[in-house]
Amino acid sequence: MKAIEVTGKIDSQGNLILDEPIQGTTYPHQVRVIVLVPEQEEVEEIDPDDTPVEEIKASLRRALQQAKMGQTRPISELWDRIDAE
Repeated sequence: MKAIEVTGKIDSQGNLILDEPIQGTTYPHQVRVIVLVPEQEEVEEIDPDDTPVEEIKASLRRALQQAKMGQTRPISELWDRIDAE
């Protein structure tokens, strides 16, 4: 038997919703699923300083577009702004 580890959530109807699809191979036969649920003290608290991945991706897309359009700043200006903080 082969094991594949994925993450997901269980919705209010009891359906398992995977965070990402399982890639690579199809499995036409029935599979077995073992659900591991963390104890309450194991649940990680959300860090308010963590930036969501989608927000980071959007920022990188904007930065790439600005670079392609020549909307850049000299590195010395960026360092000056960092030192000011």
